[in-house]
Amino acid sequence: MPAPALQRLAGWSDENWPSFASSWDRLGQDRYMADGGRYRRRRHAVFEASGRDFVRKPHQPHFQSRDYNPLNGDVQRWFDPVESAVADSAILRSIFQRLTPLFSTLDGRNISGCWHSEMHQFRIEASPTEIGRPTPEGLHRDGVDWVLVLLISRENVDEGVTEIGGNDEQPLGRFMLRDPGDAVLLDDRRIRHGVTPIKVAFPAHPAHRDVLVVTWKFLTRSRQLSPPGI
Repeated sequence: MPAPALQRLAGWSDENWPSFASSWDRLGQDRYMADGGRYRRRRHAVFEASGRDFVRKPHQPHFQSRDYNPLNGDVQRWFDPVESAVADSAILRSIFQRLTPLFSTLDGRNISGCWHSEMHQFRIEASPTEIGRPTPEGLHRDGVDWVLVLLISRENVDEGVTEIGGNDEQPLGRFMLRDPGDAVLLDDRRIRHGVTPIKVAFPAHPAHRDVLVVTWKFLTRSRQLSPPGI
């Protein structure tokens, strides 16, 4: 979805963007990179979404099995929490209010059903001596139902091409999220995705690629009656 298509769908205003995007300047270091890299910064938050409502849950670790993340899987990863002002922002609120009902409709689910949702703020940095790897695990699934990837900024970087493929890992397409607000929506049950490494365009200047990732996984009735564990 080229910018500002998601903005038109979700309904946030241009005035909401600067303070939201500036929060990416305050991300903590990702200390769990099994490849030893120091090129990724992030924050994380967990929500329960239902209809047009969403509620932030107590801070908890992010967990993926090695079936979905062969590099960093099977580890409870505690990241710095998303700042309260960002979690309560008009942009995130509009994303949940518009996309959660959309995903329920697309899946033929009750509009009042509950979703487990996770929010990730990522900054991938590059330097003259180290490339940045947005998806060091390669072409992958996240183990959820739906994924939103929203580009916040690209500063002084080359490459960073999004690649998608089927569950058979056969390539289906390549495109670049280039402008702030460019977005992609993925059915994670059908589509694998990855991003090629980023490189510094001009060595004398800092370089980074910032994205927002939000995931939705529908909760079965038994899990709705008992909050999901980690």
